[in-house]
Amino acid sequence: MNKFQKVSIIGVPMDLGQKRRGVDMGPSAMRYAGLIEEIEALGFEVKDYGDIPINRPATSETQEGPLRNLDEVVKVSEELCKGVAAIEAEHSFPLILGGDHSISIGSIAGIRKSYNNLGVIWYDAHPDLNTEETSPSGNIHGMPLAVNLGIGHERLMNIGGITPKVKPEHIVIIGARSIDEGERQLIREQGIKVYTMHEVDRMGMTRVIEETIDYLSARTDGVHLSFDLDGIDPVDAPGVGTPVLGGISYRESHLALEMLAESELITSAEFVEINPILDNKNQTANVAVALVTSLLGKKLL
Repeated sequence: MNKFQKVSIIGVPMDLGQKRRGVDMGPSAMRYAGLIEEIEALGFEVKDYGDIPINRPATSETQEGPLRNLDEVVKVSEELCKGVAAIEAEHSFPLILGGDHSISIGSIAGIRKSYNNLGVIWYDAHPDLNTEETSPSGNIHGMPLAVNLGIGHERLMNIGGITPKVKPEHIVIIGARSIDEGERQLIREQGIKVYTMHEVDRMGMTRVIEETIDYLSARTDGVHLSFDLDGIDPVDAPGVGTPVLGGISYRESHLALEMLAESELITSAEFVEINPILDNKNQTANVAVALVTSLLGKKLL
């Protein structure tokens, strides 16, 4: 990560992409866990832009067709897109704190403005490739990767004025273990590279990351890491929006991010879906902060 001297933080305390409350407190939990101090200790200049204001609807939720809180998600995504694009213009490393995973619609829209062939590592128990037709729930946090591929609701796809944001051959999904049938079909149709937990277990994280680095470095001019804390096993990260048993271990996740740091491949990152209400003494936010520092180059020795 030494090509960046500055890290710019922007929080998105939004839980409107799904029904369960709590992930709106994720950015505060990460700051409380010492995020800024830990990054400064690595020698970076840190600028915290605070949080994007979120206006909750007057009723518990709004819905256009099957999509929950569409108007609010679009508004926040547009604001985040502008904020991230401004950070990119300063040649600073954008670090976005969620919030639910729908925030990546805005973050990737802003980042895409700086790259012609943006790559994405989607570190997540879920591929988030649903559409309004395939989603079992109508939750937009299960759709952002499809939206960034140019598949989904027109208002979501057009955030930032570029669609698609990412090509299917520029995506690597790591840690998937809860995949809906519509997502499975889309993965096959688009030829998206996926390392499910089967591959992680069988190959080991070292080989998964080595292959990911080789695959993306040959195809992209920048890579965004979209890290959902539910990619990690709930034993290590209990406070997440949608926990799924049988996930990646804490240590494997450190290894993955340490290797990505050494590769200098990652040009932006977001950490999402921390739910302090479901957590144990801020354990999951502490995990997230430790992983951020690994991504930014912290070593054991």
